[in-house]
Amino acid sequence: MKTIDDLEAELGGLRGRRVLVRSDLNVPLDHSGATPRITDDGRVRASVPTLRRLLDAGARVVVVAHLGRPKGVPEAKYSLAPVHARLAELLAPSAVAFCPETVGPRAAQAVADLADGELVLLENLRFAAGETSKDDAERGAFADELAALADAYVSDGFGAVHRRHASVYDVATRLPHAAGGLVATEVEVLRRLTTSPERPYAVVLGGSKVSDKLGVIDNLLGSLLTRGDRLLVGGGMVFTFLAAEGHEVGRSLLEADQLDRVRGYIEAAAAKGVELVLPTDVVAATEFSADADHDVVAADAIPADRLGLDIGPASSAAFAAALADARTVFWNGPMGVFEMEPYSHGTRAVAQALVDGGSFSVVGGGDSAAAVRTLGFTDEQFGHISTGGGASLEFLEGRQLPGLDVLES
Repeated sequence: MKTIDDLEAELGGLRGRRVLVRSDLNVPLDHSGATPRITDDGRVRASVPTLRRLLDAGARVVVVAHLGRPKGVPEAKYSLAPVHARLAELLAPSAVAFCPETVGPRAAQAVADLADGELVLLENLRFAAGETSKDDAERGAFADELAALADAYVSDGFGAVHRRHASVYDVATRLPHAAGGLVATEVEVLRRLTTSPERPYAVVLGGSKVSDKLGVIDNLLGSLLTRGDRLLVGGGMVFTFLAAEGHEVGRSLLEADQLDRVRGYIEAAAAKGVELVLPTDVVAATEFSADADHDVVAADAIPADRLGLDIGPASSAAFAAALADARTVFWNGPMGVFEMEPYSHGTRAVAQALVDGGSFSVVGGGDSAAAVRTLGFTDEQFGHISTGGGASLEFLEGRQLPGLDVLES
């Protein structure tokens, strides 16, 4: 993949050039107050180095991104206006404008008004149906409109590179292009996880559903993990593992249609010599609420009227011990409902184990990244915090990612 340095050389410099940057600004918003509030600005902060690099080179920077999942029409709750405010703070004193249109006359004028070293953020890409369309012609037409705004394209939204969207794939076929610093770093880290990781290699998987992680587990047990490596499973997905072992899981989250597949994973791990670490105790509550009655119970004796919402203290200690001497760790998915304090301790224990250990630790985006920040950890305490949960998982599955493949051309 070409870098921004390569693009600068190809164009004979970036000063005065209009550079369209596909960033990932898909941040969580709290709409409970008078104005929307960003609850985790990690992706915005991660986008800054590439934008700063271009601004310092005198480029006229046009940023496009998505937020949420609008259905191809404008929806006020998905506006990027709150993100613009934070981006302007982070890029000060550079001029950072906002255009409430993605393409069209107002967007064209906003770009025309830019001076060297200035930036405009355009409104949510997904307000246009062409961005995510599965129809090549419709998607291509939207890509044409985006490409007309720029002289070159930089892909820096790693969280979207697994999507064949107009701003991720099609625009790159229409303009001189390069990978931004964030995308380059993400690819370098993930290749380190999949080509020559230092061992023991430990993978921690959590989150709600086994079905979200099927491809990753297949690839982990098929090729990535070897004898002596470890697979730790927590979060809501663990109850399908416990049920596959024949245990009562009460009202806990259960994917009954995955039981046979999970039994296969358990057998495959044993046959390959991969240590499968499951919780021995869980925090089980009467309701999905921070105020509900809850107790620590054995993982093989969850009461029928309760649901598990976190791994228990003995399991937290066992997980930490299993991570203590690991040299490489990939973690995707919290161990419990970390947003509620009574069920945050398992996730905190895993994060602390990574901070205390000597491993190269990668936190795989999404809820995991939000969890460590919510619990008071900083990005610098880990080897790498990915900005792309879904993209990271698909990379680890061994799948081709359209947004990366197009950058190779």
